[in-house]
Amino acid sequence: MPKFIEKILFILTDFVAMLSAFFLWTRIRMALGYFAGSSPQGNLVLSLILFGFWFLIFAFYGHYQFWFTRSRIDEFLNVAKTVSIGIFLLFLLTFDLEKDLVHPFQPSRMMILLYWAMMIVFVGSGRVLLRSVHRSLLARGIGHRKTLIVGWGKKAWDLFDMVRGAPALGYAVAGFVCHQDNPEQDDYQGVPILGGLHDLHGLIAGRSIQEILIALPRRSEKQLEEVVGQCDGTSVGIQIVPDLYDVMIGQVRTNQIYGAPLIEILPELMPPWERIVKRLADFLFAFIFLILFLPFGLIIAILIRLDSRGPVFYAQERMGLNGKHFRVLKFRSMIQDAEKHSGPVWAGKEDDRITRVGKVLRKLRLDEVPQLINVLTGDMSLVGPRPERPFFVEKLREIYPLYTRRLRVRPGITGWAQVKGEYDTSLEQVREKLEYDLFYLENMSLRMDLKIILQTVYVMLRGKGQ
Repeated sequence: MPKFIEKILFILTDFVAMLSAFFLWTRIRMALGYFAGSSPQGNLVLSLILFGFWFLIFAFYGHYQFWFTRSRIDEFLNVAKTVSIGIFLLFLLTFDLEKDLVHPFQPSRMMILLYWAMMIVFVGSGRVLLRSVHRSLLARGIGHRKTLIVGWGKKAWDLFDMVRGAPALGYAVAGFVCHQDNPEQDDYQGVPILGGLHDLHGLIAGRSIQEILIALPRRSEKQLEEVVGQCDGTSVGIQIVPDLYDVMIGQVRTNQIYGAPLIEILPELMPPWERIVKRLADFLFAFIFLILFLPFGLIIAILIRLDSRGPVFYAQERMGLNGKHFRVLKFRSMIQDAEKHSGPVWAGKEDDRITRVGKVLRKLRLDEVPQLINVLTGDMSLVGPRPERPFFVEKLREIYPLYTRRLRVRPGITGWAQVKGEYDTSLEQVREKLEYDLFYLENMSLRMDLKIILQTVYVMLRGKGQ
């Protein structure tokens, strides 16, 4: 089932549960003598407003994310926690300083505790029921996700037997990816070896693979690194057998269902509420700054046209979140058709292709301002790894398998590597900046984004850009 359909089912289930809880609560209140003057139309409008409130709270805490293997108990407990937070906010929003301070335990105010309990029971039960139906369908073989097992030998075979013996896990194993040269047999229980580690990226795309289960032997750091590199830039879920935990770079979450412990490698490390705030802040800042910058942008556009032939803006194909291609916008800082004879190359500090105006724009980082349009469209963020051209991504993927791990997050106008390192002019600098980018992925937070933005402003004011 497509992810967006599952999200719609969760939203509809919550809608029915939340409205049912509200209307039953109002009936009880009316029976006790409260809300006696309320009309059915008024209650309907209030119920829809409350649903909008709860929808935002649930989305803020990640309840409409795709959790393929979350247990029903975890689901119910997460609902209880989120409802409790929402009820506390409602209590504060409806607090009357004059009345409630004098009589803090009025029966009418204590009715909110009944609403809290009913919301937990109704919404929690609805989600548990939906999870149970989902689990039942998976147990019957309906809705399985196409899966590859990376590894060969007893460990991989034991994992396959476990997955096949627990169909409710939802994995349909299409085949094995072998890490060995010249294996003695080419299938296990009729399931074939589809290729080697170097074939993994092509297999994911060609066979529409959704999940990767890694069962490599111990001390397979290089092979594990290659697997992660092959999977980055795709939307597959990756899980490994726990004894490789100590060699994996990145935050992990352990799932244990039917006694099968697996370690999930997360594509993003920010909690859902921080990602929502980050995206909202990106949009608002980009929108406001572009409006304020418009007069200065017109002056820069005139200077660019007076300085050299060619368009004001320069659009170039880059690779973004999950390998998506998009065209990044910049003020043109080089001569027209700068790569006509050289092909794709990185710009150096004293590159003679840079125009006079372009040198000033690069020093002050003003050539990057039009990328705020990319931020508005959602292709970029204010902070994140810099987007690279597909040509260089493919080249660097071969040299540094973890390079495409940067594609797990939305690229940014500025980033930790930009404020700490130099522009890419050599492979050694690329390796150094990759370390900075991986550090950012490990420590992503709104606090760190703010720190990077402040350091970027400092670099701009000092004119240290390139």
